[in-house]
Amino acid sequence: MLFIGVDLGTSATKFLLVDEKGEILNTVSKEYPLSFPHPGWSEQAPADWMKACEEGIPELLQGFDSSSVAGLSVAGQMHGLVILDERDNVIRPAILWNDGRTFEEVDYLNNTIGRDKLSQWTGNIAFAGFTAPKILWVKKNEPENFAKIKKIMLPKDYINYCLTGVHSCDYSDASGMLLLDVEHKKWSPEMMELCSVTEAQMPKLYESYEVIGTVKPEIAAKLGLPEGVKVTAGAGDNAAAAVGTGTVGDGACNISLGTSGTIFISADKFGVDEWNSLHSFAHADGKFHLMGCMLSAASCNKWFCEDILGTADYAAEQAQISEDDYGKNNVFFLPYLMGERSPINDTDASGTFIGMRMDTTRADMVLAVLEGVCFAIRDSFEAAKKIGVAVSRSYICGGGSKSPLWRQMMANVLGIPLDIPQTEQGPGYGAAILAMVGAGLYPDVKTACDKLVHVSMTVEPEPELTKRYQERYEKFSRIYPAVKGLFKELA
Repeated sequence: MLFIGVDLGTSATKFLLVDEKGEILNTVSKEYPLSFPHPGWSEQAPADWMKACEEGIPELLQGFDSSSVAGLSVAGQMHGLVILDERDNVIRPAILWNDGRTFEEVDYLNNTIGRDKLSQWTGNIAFAGFTAPKILWVKKNEPENFAKIKKIMLPKDYINYCLTGVHSCDYSDASGMLLLDVEHKKWSPEMMELCSVTEAQMPKLYESYEVIGTVKPEIAAKLGLPEGVKVTAGAGDNAAAAVGTGTVGDGACNISLGTSGTIFISADKFGVDEWNSLHSFAHADGKFHLMGCMLSAASCNKWFCEDILGTADYAAEQAQISEDDYGKNNVFFLPYLMGERSPINDTDASGTFIGMRMDTTRADMVLAVLEGVCFAIRDSFEAAKKIGVAVSRSYICGGGSKSPLWRQMMANVLGIPLDIPQTEQGPGYGAAILAMVGAGLYPDVKTACDKLVHVSMTVEPEPELTKRYQERYEKFSRIYPAVKGLFKELA
């Protein structure tokens, strides 16, 4: 049997073909554009996602026995608002996870409705990236579009709808909408009323590994798939990446150093961070997790190297950094290029360099960017510690983790060992594992992960550098509170 894992990302969709032993047989990636119609806005055309599937899946299957494909699952960028009319036409471009236009709606939800109520109804407070504030924004600013809404869905669920005709969503992805009562795994009636939507407009809820249907015959023929391929509900990209790294079971942790950055702490029981600085979401294994999310992680390095320095040779830039500078850099960087979510929840925050002098070098600034991302990840670890969640080791994945310097720096900043999965395909591999469970190859996600996921190497923290970075982190943690008041004025 063969299985297809789909990773619906922000800049591209990646496709994995996996056999029943978990071996990756082929990968394909299809890129598409991202639109920024106004400063701080971020949109995409859902049709581009389906076009990527129509091109990518047949290419993925070339040279393989496509009749052996038994299951397919999609992991997707979270929080994006996709709305369809009564004829299943997309009403407007999808408003994405990293879109910051909803600052007024977030303020209304958190401060007028109240954080306590939101946390009681959903387990979370409002963040600019979440889906409910986007719905309120459309209601206020595009009432003609709001009136047309027949179906509300998330990005990956649009793909699933096109494939199967089933209007579905899994609990992990639904958790990031601020419309789900996460603890009780049902749509929140209070939030739906607040957003003026009905349960009829919302998708049917599933566990990530549950089968929602099969690929429609006409779509199967178009994609080169056999009839009867089972499609599971799939998962939000972070939950799927956690599955792909084996981050299941109580207390397991994963750091994803991709376009955005996350820490993902798996838990058997539902729990809420008292300050709601971490997200309390459902996990793709049927349990729960805490998650801290920073909006700009590896994208900070990409921005600084490509847009500012004019180079895409990241390794060459890092090679200029002297080992003597590790933990001693005088330059600090706040990595808030798209505002920030966890743990500060500030849409006005912006990227900030501080500490530059006449002797500051190019290498110092590159180092500051890398360190700033590590420090911001640690902010979420510190929030977890405050509620008694101590992480003794973690997996690490994502494009940024391919840098030996960056992953060693992360181990030193956090002071814990970091395990690198043997298969580094993140959400796509997690999606393939969910497809296997859905097809009945494994009885549950934990069993599948124990069988399929292995560690290729472990990065140990270096005591002396951990001590140095502790001192630097203490300085870093004082910068945001000192400049916070300026961000709103500058915005």
